[in-house]
Amino acid sequence: MTFQQVSEPSDVYDVLVVGGAGVDTIVPVGALPLPSADSHPVPPIHEWVGHTGTGVALGCAALGLATGFVDFIGDDHPGSLVRERLAGTGVDFRPLISPHGTRRAVNLVAPDGRRMSFYDGRDPVDLRMPAEHYLPALRRARHVHLSIMHFTRFLYDDIEALGLPVSTDLHDWDGLTDHHREFALRSDVVFLSTAGAGERIGSVMREILHDGRAEVVIATAGAGGAYLLTPDDRTPRLVPAAVPPGPVVDSNGAGDAFACGFLYGRLAGRPLEDCARLGAVAGAYACTSPGTHTTLVGPDELRAVLADTAAAAATVTAPPGDEPGLPEPPAAQVSRTGA
Repeated sequence: MTFQQVSEPSDVYDVLVVGGAGVDTIVPVGALPLPSADSHPVPPIHEWVGHTGTGVALGCAALGLATGFVDFIGDDHPGSLVRERLAGTGVDFRPLISPHGTRRAVNLVAPDGRRMSFYDGRDPVDLRMPAEHYLPALRRARHVHLSIMHFTRFLYDDIEALGLPVSTDLHDWDGLTDHHREFALRSDVVFLSTAGAGERIGSVMREILHDGRAEVVIATAGAGGAYLLTPDDRTPRLVPAAVPPGPVVDSNGAGDAFACGFLYGRLAGRPLEDCARLGAVAGAYACTSPGTHTTLVGPDELRAVLADTAAAAATVTAPPGDEPGLPEPPAAQVSRTGA
């Protein structure tokens, strides 16, 4: 099996994303689940460059983080779409050409923003990225984010040898499927959705912390917000959902945006709860436009969140004799932040 190496990494990266490029075909549907029928009339169907690695790379770059991205794509039309989407975004994309083609997905999206995805991963189990391609990029990275492609698990040894922190997104892992387990147990920051484990999500989060090396596990719950768990916590901490800046129309890519907001805060040295709040804001932004990774939160919006957090903390800790604090705000509305 041979691959065409397109270029060599050369820059310093705040975040290096490995794996997870692809193209989504978005099919608007009236409701989910779909009623049984031979056919359903739908509004116009669109193709968008998406998938989790693309989303994290684009989101981090939009936040001003120096971002690298290494992956396999095909010498095909979807691969060309990926290149075009990433060009000029600030993402330093260094792909290898795979004869198996570019990953695809067909996503059914309901009017309330919920989705159902049919994923065509394409990569064979014997696919490996040559060390001479990824090692130069690893050596220039402050943080690595691994998408859960099978080939990316073989980078863990080199990542650990270099002493780099690593994050991953397990998506809707149920806590049982073997494919996800190594990613769960060998990452410092672990994202996942509550959708797979359901009521068992707390025990799955605790298992990740107990059996692995994670410093924090974050489970996103869509309109229910997110849950954060560290080794010091007895139970997961609720992080409320953020109010979106517009109507919720499509949750594709919201979980990836959440991860970007969280990593932005982490790289800035913010407390974990601040990082999760930033993730919630980024996820809410992603839900306000159709398609995948089309609305990306910028650093100004996240800095405003940090400023509000600092102001609230100053009010709470003000010594006697200072101005009295403002009354408690009303409960925030909830929004989809990307399960």
